[in-house]
Amino acid sequence: RLYGVTFKKRAPRAVREIKQFAVKTMKTSDVRIDTSLNKFVFSQGVKNVPTRIRVRLSRRRNEDEDAKEKLYTLISHVDVKDFKGLQTETVEA
Repeated sequence: RLYGVTFKKRAPRAVREIKQFAVKTMKTSDVRIDTSLNKFVFSQGVKNVPTRIRVRLSRRRNEDEDAKEKLYTLISHVDVKDFKGLQTETVEA
């Protein structure tokens, strides 16, 4: 998804792409990124974004009473050693 993107815009574009993936998957427009994921995306600098990132998406209740939506999606980073043979896991809370 980052092929052909200007070097200085790669990490911000990666964050936007992750947010778009979360909106499409979890069906909530309010998407928040955990600080650990943000640090991992920017860990190699703004132009050398990691090739693959494993994330955990969790739908949470909005504590703010005057919010537009009742639910929001929190995206956090999952540290894995190898990406071989991984499948999508559904975790019930």
